[in-house]
Amino acid sequence: MADVVLTARAGAVLTITLNRPEVYNAINRAMHDGLAAALAEAADPAVRAVVLTGAGRGFCSGQDLREFQEFPGGVREALEQTYHPNVRAIRALEKPVIAAINGACAGAGLSLACACDVRVASSEASFVPGFIGIGLVPDAGSTWFINRLLGCSRAFEWMVSNRRLSAAEALAWGLVNEDITAEGFEKRVAELAEWYAERPTRAVAMTKQLFEHAFSASLEDQLELEAALQQAATESEDFSEGVQSFLEKRLPNFRGR
Repeated sequence: MADVVLTARAGAVLTITLNRPEVYNAINRAMHDGLAAALAEAADPAVRAVVLTGAGRGFCSGQDLREFQEFPGGVREALEQTYHPNVRAIRALEKPVIAAINGACAGAGLSLACACDVRVASSEASFVPGFIGIGLVPDAGSTWFINRLLGCSRAFEWMVSNRRLSAAEALAWGLVNEDITAEGFEKRVAELAEWYAERPTRAVAMTKQLFEHAFSASLEDQLELEAALQQAATESEDFSEGVQSFLEKRLPNFRGR
């Protein structure tokens, strides 16, 4: 039986591939387990950028409904045991996580994409909320992320309408950062991941922490956290390299330390 989640390293970039292409990478229990293991691998300090993508023509079509009735403790318990730990793990990674959305992205697959720090879409990608279409509410963090990405009014309208968005529409809405031709998609994703991996990783991680904190913080709390993390940043090797390279008028060689 093929692994339902694959990992591959290229330098400091770890690519995690959801691998059930015959069902557009619908999520089952085995995929949850495989994703958890892959995200644990991604925590390795040698990994400085992570790409999450799907095999075949889909990114992820959401929950495999064939398993939906097989949750012995009910859906609430199943969410806490499966989706929630993986969403938390993505947010906890102290490095950038890029969702490379190569095709259909729906339901809980949309939730996973929105949990990432950056989303880039192939021109062949499409985005569908999915939940309301079968009488469910959005879950796996999608209301938290999409509210912040799109604003409350647009997020509500989209979730309730179940409207399909093209990659171009998703870019116009601010749901994704780039809309890339299908022919150039893999090359651009590799370039982007390598670029992120070359950033000062600790500063990137702390920037991620600051923006997440800012959603609910007061100005005073945010100023305090900025000052604390700036102090930590000045104690990093990358800060020393950044200053030295500036003085020497050369490009910095950050090492993520």
